[in-house]
Amino acid sequence: MLYSVRVLSADNIVSTMQVETQDVESARRQFEQRGCVVVDVQRAKLSLAPSSRSSGGFQLVLFSEALYALMVAGLSLTESLEAMSEREASGATSEVITRLLQALREGQSFSGALAALPTSIPPLYVGMMRAAEGTSDLPRALKRYLDYRRQIDGVRAKLISAAIYPAILLVVGGAVSLFLMIYVVPRFAGVYQGRGGDLPFMSKIMLAGGQFAGENSLALLTIAAGVIALLAVAVPRAIRSGALARGFASLPGVGKQLQLYELSRLYLTIGVLLEGGIPLVAALDTAASVTSSGMRSGIAAAREAISDGGSLAEAFNDHGLATPISLRLLRVGERSGNLGAMMLQAAAFHDGEFSRWIERFSKSVEPLMMTAIGLIVGVIVILLYMPIFDLAGSF
Repeated sequence: MLYSVRVLSADNIVSTMQVETQDVESARRQFEQRGCVVVDVQRAKLSLAPSSRSSGGFQLVLFSEALYALMVAGLSLTESLEAMSEREASGATSEVITRLLQALREGQSFSGALAALPTSIPPLYVGMMRAAEGTSDLPRALKRYLDYRRQIDGVRAKLISAAIYPAILLVVGGAVSLFLMIYVVPRFAGVYQGRGGDLPFMSKIMLAGGQFAGENSLALLTIAAGVIALLAVAVPRAIRSGALARGFASLPGVGKQLQLYELSRLYLTIGVLLEGGIPLVAALDTAASVTSSGMRSGIAAAREAISDGGSLAEAFNDHGLATPISLRLLRVGERSGNLGAMMLQAAAFHDGEFSRWIERFSKSVEPLMMTAIGLIVGVIVILLYMPIFDLAGSF
C-alpha cells in the first residue's frame, strides 16, 4: 500500500514523502530509522499514475536498465538522466526523471531524491542506492537490483505459466458443459418427451436439469458472467492481501512449498542488501516489507535476537525462518564473514527446489483436470444417448 508520510528532518525541515509498504507501522519505522521525526502517516494515492497525456506508468526496472546502460558507457548520473529525459518526451517516467534532475541540481543525493518522489519506490531500491553512494559504485548497485528483479520475476513467471493451462482447461470445460446443458440437452428432452415410455433414472434427472437450464439460459449466462467478473476483481485483491496464499498454504503439501518460496525471497532480499553494503539489522527491516504478514512476526523476533548479540543462523532457526540446508549455509557464512553470498546461495537452492516442484505439480494436475473434464462431458453424452440405446434394444 502507498502511504503519505509527513516528517521532520534533522535540519528541522518539514516535508511530505510517499512510500509503499505493508502497514502504517512499517512506513513509520522506515523514516524513524533515517533519523526523522514522523508527524503524520496517511494512505495515499499514486500521483504519477497514467493520465491522458502520459504514455504509461513509471516502470522502475526499465528506468534502472536504461540508467545502468548509460552509466556503464561512461556517463555520469546527471548526464545519464539528462539523456533519458531527452528520450522520454512525456509520461510518468519523464516526470520522475525531471524531479530527480531538479533534486540533484539542488544538491540532494540520488537516494534522497528517490525517497522524496511522489511515486512508489521500494525501500529496498532506495537502501541499495544509498549504500552505493558511500562507495561511489552506483552502476554495480543498479546491476545488483536488476539481477534481483530478474530472479524474483523468473519465479513469478513460472507460477503464472503453471496456472495458465489449468485456468484455460477450467474455462473451456465449463463453457462446453454449459453449452451442452443449455442448448443440446433441452432439444433431446423434447424428443424423448414425444417418444413416451420410461427413461433411465439418471437420464430423467439430467434431462430435467437441461430443461430448467434451457428455460433460464439468460439468467444462468448472467450469473456465469457475474461470477467471472467477481473472480477477476477478487483474485487480484486476494493476491495483494495474501489471502490467496494463506488459502493455498492450508492445502496438504502446498503450504511447505509456499513457505520455501517465501524463505527464498527473504534470503534473496537480505543477500542483495548485504552484498550492497547495508547493515544486517537494516537489511532485515527492509526485507520484512517484501514478505507476508505471517513471516514478518518471525523476522521481527529474529531481528530482536540479533540486536541483542545473537547469531543470525540460530535466530532464524529458532523462529522458523531456516531449513536444514539454509541453516548450514548461514552458519558457514557467519564463520567466513561472507553472509551475503551464502544468503544468495540459499535463495538459489530453494528457488531451484520450488521450480522443480512447480513443474512436477503442473505435470500431475493438468492430466487430472483433463480427465475430470472429459468424464463430465462423457457422462452428459452417455446419459443423453442411453434412451436411444434402450430403444434400439427394444427392436
